[in-house]
Amino acid sequence: MRSNRVFWAAILVGLGFLFLANNLGLMSLNVWSLFWPAFLILLGIWFLVGTTRGKSGLVMESGSIDLEGATRAAVVIKHGAGRLSVSGGAESGQLVSGVFANGLDARVKKDGDLLNVVMQPETPPFPEVIFPWTWMSGRGFEWDFAFAKDLPLDLIFEIGAVDAHLDLSELLVKDLALKTGASSTDLKLPAGAGMTHLKVESGVASVKIQIPQGVAARIETQSGLASISVDQSRFPKQNGYYQSPDYETAENKVEIRIETGVGSVEIH
Repeated sequence: MRSNRVFWAAILVGLGFLFLANNLGLMSLNVWSLFWPAFLILLGIWFLVGTTRGKSGLVMESGSIDLEGATRAAVVIKHGAGRLSVSGGAESGQLVSGVFANGLDARVKKDGDLLNVVMQPETPPFPEVIFPWTWMSGRGFEWDFAFAKDLPLDLIFEIGAVDAHLDLSELLVKDLALKTGASSTDLKLPAGAGMTHLKVESGVASVKIQIPQGVAARIETQSGLASISVDQSRFPKQNGYYQSPDYETAENKVEIRIETGVGSVEIH
């Protein structure tokens, strides 16, 4: 992105000099008649260069979010299309650390000991945003990052056409929401977070949920034309929902509500 900004800065400076020289009478050229052909030629060259660059892949940039002394966090992850990989084990002193295609736009607000965060892809600056190679380069945005392990978390995933691998097994996630469209999501739930609440809202999506051994569950489902498969050897069905025999007394458990349209949900 930096090379893009340098290119356009040089173009603007050069055009500025042309207009200045014309106004001072140092040139006898009709700048306006020169401007548009030159601009269109340069724009065409830049589009061609950008098409070639797009084929070579995305630029992966390191990114992080500092804890700022917070002892808990609420995070909204917005990811439109591409690949998303989430796990535990952020760097010391960081809420989040990892790599993000073309950068991360993190909006952070601290409220007492709570850190409120919205994570979303960085929007390219003008004029780069109008160019086709900034439109995810045909591969989508690729994120691979980790959260801090020892911090109570509330997480909301708002994802579109994403191949998502969410390993939350080492995290202390208390409230979790997954809102997804036409995606494929593999979700592994926390193994030692005490009580976790999960709500899944999905459209035309494939969602696979893994509940770690030793974690009890209560599962309620509401579906349209979706296929829902639950491992009833662990979570037998009774009175319209699925529940572990030891749900009431379990130290670690998850309460799951599924609302899905057309797709498939698998829980085991």
